[in-house]
Amino acid sequence: MSTTSRTIAPRSRVAAVAAVAVAGALVLTGCGDQTKKSGGGADSAPLHDMLPQDLASKGVIKVGSDIAYAPVEFTDKSGKTAGMDPDIAAALGKQLGVKFQFNNGNFDTLVTGLRAKRYNLIMSAMTDTKDRQNGVEGGKKVGQGVDFVDYYSAGVSIYTQKGKTHGINGWSDLCGKTIVVERGTVSEDLSKAEAKKCPAGKKVKIESFDTDQQAEVRLRSGGADAGSADSPVASYAVKTSGGGKDFQLVGKTVQAAPYGIAVTKGDTKLAKAIQAAVNAIIKDGEYQKILQKWGAQGGAVTSAKINSGV
Repeated sequence: MSTTSRTIAPRSRVAAVAAVAVAGALVLTGCGDQTKKSGGGADSAPLHDMLPQDLASKGVIKVGSDIAYAPVEFTDKSGKTAGMDPDIAAALGKQLGVKFQFNNGNFDTLVTGLRAKRYNLIMSAMTDTKDRQNGVEGGKKVGQGVDFVDYYSAGVSIYTQKGKTHGINGWSDLCGKTIVVERGTVSEDLSKAEAKKCPAGKKVKIESFDTDQQAEVRLRSGGADAGSADSPVASYAVKTSGGGKDFQLVGKTVQAAPYGIAVTKGDTKLAKAIQAAVNAIIKDGEYQKILQKWGAQGGAVTSAKINSGV
């Protein structure tokens, strides 16, 4: 969230070694496999020549992503990477004649990984903000920024256990309450901002986790009063967790902002290629079909823009 919502926001682990292995592993999306099956190679890809030569020749774009943010990206029951972003990536791959390979990582480390060239781009429900564009976190310059190709719009929502709202109907009701969020997200930033407004002795208690899934578990167990996530993620949790019996949304969605596909600052050629591919799938209707599949059509955009965040 700096701001990560993720709308800037997302980890002690029992199986730390296993977690590191998973985080470092290269995960091929199920959608990537579909791209391969459908042909979609360089010869039939209308936008292949727009790519930087090194990516065009390799035929692979390495994607950094926190694959624990359903329905945007997550691991399904079969162990495959699924969700809105992987499906969009597969559609972009058909336009560009390359495969998008997803690499799992903690959300708050993805930009660092991009800078270190572990990834060619980031697709991870990352909100485009001026701070991220300029490499600013917490009001301080921490490194090179990134450029964004904006492809979706999302806000930030609050949710509680079903039937247990604790009087929460918005951010101003959080004083004296405990909220769970993913680390590095806009939800975390908004929680911190709200805590500063609370009177002494009634500050918001913020518990930040490496993944949104961990935050959901904490709330479900009664360890917190509320949770917050990007609007499509919060809505998906309310709809699916416990068959729709675990959570409920409270208050209004706030701070609608663009999700961006992040590329290295100044990598204009790749940004333009991704922008053209997004516009192509918007034009042919594939984009709308993907959003509808994941119940995310409310955040659809009509065209891809570069660095439109504020």
